[in-house]
Amino acid sequence: MPIDFTAIDFETANSSSASACSVGLVKVRDGVVVDKVGWLIQPPAGHDEFSEWNTRIHGIVASDVVGAFGWAEQFELLADFAGDDVFVAHNAGFDMGVIKAACAATGLTPPPWSYLCSLQVARKTYSLDSYRLPVAATAAGFDAFSHHDALADAEACAAIVAHAALFHGASDLGELATIASVKVKVLQPAGAPTAPAVPRADRRPMAFG
Repeated sequence: MPIDFTAIDFETANSSSASACSVGLVKVRDGVVVDKVGWLIQPPAGHDEFSEWNTRIHGIVASDVVGAFGWAEQFELLADFAGDDVFVAHNAGFDMGVIKAACAATGLTPPPWSYLCSLQVARKTYSLDSYRLPVAATAAGFDAFSHHDALADAEACAAIVAHAALFHGASDLGELATIASVKVKVLQPAGAPTAPAVPRADRRPMAFG
């Protein structure tokens, strides 16, 4: 299996993991970006207050998501894009936690997606003072991007994993995980089905970024 995956990044409206307000998705085939898309999300009711702190980080305010799809409306679009790919994210526990929490808040059950953490991969690949996304991405040759823009962050994450695979001479994500001594984990929310996600028709909301 070649270096195929979908990189993902969320921004949240507040400290609630369910408060996704934007997502960026980047599809990689054989180590090369072949598609990317991002969109704003109206956070679920009860999780939709925009905190000053979070807005200061990503610049998104409540008025920006007026008219955007809610979590449940956009989730099929997210799943369509990812298909049965392994997800890659920087500090993947956060992004997978967003999926689990937002699905729980809207009565959805996500597929048991496999995922790999690019932060863990970076720590086993580079010798850096910090492994924050901008620093690790620079080590991978991807710099000068708009950090905390969900799509830009997903692109940076994709660059780290693609570069790490070349660095380690890995032919697929499984081999990369083995060489770097990190685990490919599985999203396992309560009641999740055991079948893998199945690609569906390619439908997308209006993209940004």
